[in-house]
Amino acid sequence: MPRLLDVSDDVRAEIGDEEADRLLAGGNVPGSYDCTSCRTAGDSEQERTSTVLFVGDETAVLAFAHAACLPSQVVRVAEDQLQGAVRSVADAPGTPDQVPGAAPSQAVLGVTSGLVLIAGELHPALVVEPTGPIARPGADSGDDFLPLLIEQGYMPVTSLEEAPRGLEGWSVLLAMGQLHAVLQPGTGGAPSQVAWWQAHQPLLVTEGWRAAANKTQKVLIFAAPAGSIGRQPREDLLRDALDKAAANGRLVAAALPLAGT
Repeated sequence: MPRLLDVSDDVRAEIGDEEADRLLAGGNVPGSYDCTSCRTAGDSEQERTSTVLFVGDETAVLAFAHAACLPSQVVRVAEDQLQGAVRSVADAPGTPDQVPGAAPSQAVLGVTSGLVLIAGELHPALVVEPTGPIARPGADSGDDFLPLLIEQGYMPVTSLEEAPRGLEGWSVLLAMGQLHAVLQPGTGGAPSQVAWWQAHQPLLVTEGWRAAANKTQKVLIFAAPAGSIGRQPREDLLRDALDKAAANGRLVAAALPLAGT
């Protein structure tokens, strides 16, 4: 039986016309499914359903989502992340991950989720801080973490009195109820986004964080050089650290649209 299925051009290009047409005709598509984004039940015979193709180095996994949660798209992720997503293994926020294009010894990030109060409204935020200096690719030393981000469109923050502006082409991927990646535009004419930061294993976020993200449909990204923020056990302490980093000219930020719920 035909399904109410959306198959994007990017997904069709990956899986081929024959398989795409088979899906649209109802083949290999369950009538009911668990949405890969909000993790609640969906019915492809009754409501619009998106095909979401997670592509790793050697593995591709086709998942289904409510069209209201995620558009049909290709999400390119590291092979270990994809395996973690398949197993739905959760880890605590703050897991170190690598920055593409930088040397491994210089490219370990800590990412922490939290709610930040700006102009009387709670905003879901991710705070990104390396464990050491991030040198520009090809350089032997130095810390170019903030200049590299500013070149990508992130803006310096001197105070947290207003939310940062949006950054076109970037997004935050929340799928299977967990945080998977921060995506940036593909390079070299690539049609889909690629991961700028990706969790080695999907990261849990609080219900409050998810509720705020669903309300605003965006996530604030704050980034600071190593040693600027630190591991803060409470959100009020995290906010104090962000205020201090901003006052010292050591903070950049952007507002990214939410992909998923």
